[in-house]
Amino acid sequence: MRLMDAIVKPTAGPGLELRQVPVPTPGPGEVLIKVHKTAICGTDVHIYDWNEWSAQHVKPPMVIGHEYVGEIAELGAGVTGLSIGQRVSGEGHITCGHCRNCHTGNIQWCKNTNSVGVDRDGAFAEYVCIPARNVIMIDPSLDEDVVAMFDAVGNATHTALMFNLVGEDVLITGAGPVGILAVAIAKYAGARRVVVTDLNDHRLGLARKMGADAAVNTAREDLTVTMREQGLTEGFDVGFEMSGSGAALNQMISVMRNGGKISLLGLGNGSINLNMNDVIGKGLTLQGIYGRKMDNWHQMSYMVQGGLDLSPAITHRFHYTEFEKGFEAMHSGKSGKVILDWTKKKED
Repeated sequence: MRLMDAIVKPTAGPGLELRQVPVPTPGPGEVLIKVHKTAICGTDVHIYDWNEWSAQHVKPPMVIGHEYVGEIAELGAGVTGLSIGQRVSGEGHITCGHCRNCHTGNIQWCKNTNSVGVDRDGAFAEYVCIPARNVIMIDPSLDEDVVAMFDAVGNATHTALMFNLVGEDVLITGAGPVGILAVAIAKYAGARRVVVTDLNDHRLGLARKMGADAAVNTAREDLTVTMREQGLTEGFDVGFEMSGSGAALNQMISVMRNGGKISLLGLGNGSINLNMNDVIGKGLTLQGIYGRKMDNWHQMSYMVQGGLDLSPAITHRFHYTEFEKGFEAMHSGKSGKVILDWTKKKED
């Protein structure tokens, strides 16, 4: 039996462990991927902390992680169109293929989704196994550190490109890693002004590095003053709610122009009281965003090849054996994306 290093959720409680576990064997229609780089996601932090959501969804022991890039190591029976050695990543939502949404191409809404690193063993390991239909081919010219976080970039792409942005003024509430990635995408897609709000000055600084025209700490700054300084006269045209905060969402609603459109990605802790009178009175469109559309993988690859620079969002890099430092950085509130390197053993 071949063994590999993997970061495992060992039991139902806080923390993770680096363990030796069996290398998965690809079954019919599956592909084994040798992992090169991974990125830590907010979901991984939730699993580390073992919050209420994790307790409801994760069944230890299991390998976690779902943001990665690597190369094909083995092909299961019946797999065609792929070859060993190809640079790849993978869509982490394994869908049923037969529900109404799968049949219409909206796999992001599949009611039978099985998630890599949550419902099945993930990619924080030397190898990960996924269905061939979930394999995403990656151009070798792309920076592997950037590709490692493409799962999160896909969330930002899905959120940002839900509505036309050309010449529009955009408000982003929440300057976490996905929020700051959305800044660069919105500017690349033609937004006139991009304004970001948060309560964390370090993250607001990252938003500026990603191209935000203004970054507002709403604990001590007046958003409406910034709007006037940026030349907004009727309100924001498009909003990306990335924080999961009811206060942030209601502030966003209050500063949208009539007919404005909002993409909702941030998950809140429990229910949120919504100012429905403004939503109705302003004729706002609120669109829930979950995961990625498969086309988002192509869009983000082409944007990066076309000059979209996402590298400022990466603030920390560690060897996988130092994963605790990576999670410490994520917990600090002073990080963007954190990359773990799986390309060599520590003793090398």
